[in-house]
Amino acid sequence: MKIPKRIAATVINSLKGGVVPRIGLPYITVGRKTEIDALLHDVEIIAEGGASFRFIMGKYGSGKSFLLQSVRNYVMDKNFVVADADLSPERRLQGTRGQGLATYKELIRNLSTKTKPEGGALTLILDRWISSVQSEVMAQGDFDEGSPAFARAVEKRIYAVMSSLNEMVHGFDFAKLLSIYYRAYLDGDDESKAKVVKWFRGEYVNKTEARSELGVNIVISDDDWYEYIKLFAAFLKQAGYAGMLVLIDELVNIYKIPQSITRQYNYEKILTMYNDTLQGRAKYLGIILCGTPQCIEDTRRGVYSYEALRSRLQEGRFGRDELKDVLAPVIKLSPLTYEELLVLTEKLTEIHGVLFDYEPKLTQEDLVTFIKIEFGRIGADSRITPREVIRDFIELLDILYQNPTADVKQILGSDEFSFAKTELEETSEAFEFEI
Repeated sequence: MKIPKRIAATVINSLKGGVVPRIGLPYITVGRKTEIDALLHDVEIIAEGGASFRFIMGKYGSGKSFLLQSVRNYVMDKNFVVADADLSPERRLQGTRGQGLATYKELIRNLSTKTKPEGGALTLILDRWISSVQSEVMAQGDFDEGSPAFARAVEKRIYAVMSSLNEMVHGFDFAKLLSIYYRAYLDGDDESKAKVVKWFRGEYVNKTEARSELGVNIVISDDDWYEYIKLFAAFLKQAGYAGMLVLIDELVNIYKIPQSITRQYNYEKILTMYNDTLQGRAKYLGIILCGTPQCIEDTRRGVYSYEALRSRLQEGRFGRDELKDVLAPVIKLSPLTYEELLVLTEKLTEIHGVLFDYEPKLTQEDLVTFIKIEFGRIGADSRITPREVIRDFIELLDILYQNPTADVKQILGSDEFSFAKTELEETSEAFEFEI
């Protein structure tokens, strides 16, 4: 495997720490083909002016974040802008003390493009928009760059983009701020540009401050932040991007809210987003929410406790584990197969060898034995997750690398690792691998 050491280090260290690496995913991607294909079909619809809304449901460590990151990397390569955020006690979808606005701020802070995948791309997007308009105008007409005719042509194109937003909720103010930014860009006024960016990031505390610095009588709030996400999606299309994808993880933090009324307000916000995307009121926008089965399906505190959502999202009578419907609003992640995990361990073995400059001595027979041991635990068939398997396997690789004389079969056969040899012997017949 040809993989740069920098990427190999990120992959190994991230996985060992239980988090998904932001780079290097193609080197370790296995399985999830049907789920990825379904999400990429949504991406095609978004690029054509539609919208989509999905839940990804799976246990902790089942691969939700991995799937999100894989889709994130793919759509950025397709000229999408991605905004992602994890919910927390301080970040919700709706709140009375800035929790909804905090989520918006996190999304805009993490705004990413292909050329700036680490986030913080808002200023780059705005500058690129103005620069691209100038380039288009120059290419379509015989202008001198500094001439009044060129400036008028550019301004006409800029205002055409802004006028297309006026019909949307808060579109007039959004367009006005774009106009201020454009004027500041022409004048080289970095201070005014910074103020507009500050407003778009939701950092103005009140209307008085915004009015005194920018002349606008509105600020982004807990109640209306989602309207500005829709505005951004429409603007980004006009600015030359394919669309916008919003990724929100850790939905369990809404499930944990102790006050039922507060939870209901958050679920009501989800319903608004769901209806907007499916009924055509949002364009060039995709939204994916991730959560555990409990935080979605629990009818007492979860998403399904809100009847309007439960009736829309609950699985029909024909779905079952072996015939799952990945085109439904809720995608349920099934466990990776034994064969897929075997392929994953092969990839990790190669990456580990590249990172530490050694020739791995693990054979495929050793890898099969490792997988058998992992699934030999009591209840492993239903409870074990890729995160646990990966953590154990990287630990094994680290031990073997640091102890070159250690015997692989002895480590795998020890009681401490195999959890009970009798269980392994009883279950080994259930695993059939081609070696």
